[in-house]
Amino acid sequence: MTVAHAWAGASLTCPHCKATILQSASSCPICRHLLKFNSPAFQPRLQSTICPLLVEGTLAHHEVKEPLEYQILMEVRDEAGKLVSRECVGVGALREGERRVFSLKVEISPVSPSN
Repeated sequence: MTVAHAWAGASLTCPHCKATILQSASSCPICRHLLKFNSPAFQPRLQSTICPLLVEGTLAHHEVKEPLEYQILMEVRDEAGKLVSRECVGVGALREGERRVFSLKVEISPVSPSN
């Protein structure tokens, strides 16, 4: 097993927004701050990021006069169906005539030894 494979999937906390992100990230995907620009080992990824999954949907408030509450739950399971993580990624309310567009995007990229 190479060093790159041993660290694949390792995470850290973004110092700017406190989100959990990949240790190999050169910028935070949430707040988009650069993380490693001062590091002598910093090299931008040469491989492009691939998006094998993108799901988008719209939730609209049409019939009920009272506000509707929503919560966005994200679950990740492994190949055996075991729960890896479960998080509430957002909550809110819709009032009459309002709508929200929700997107789920999964990005993947190869792990390189320089990360």
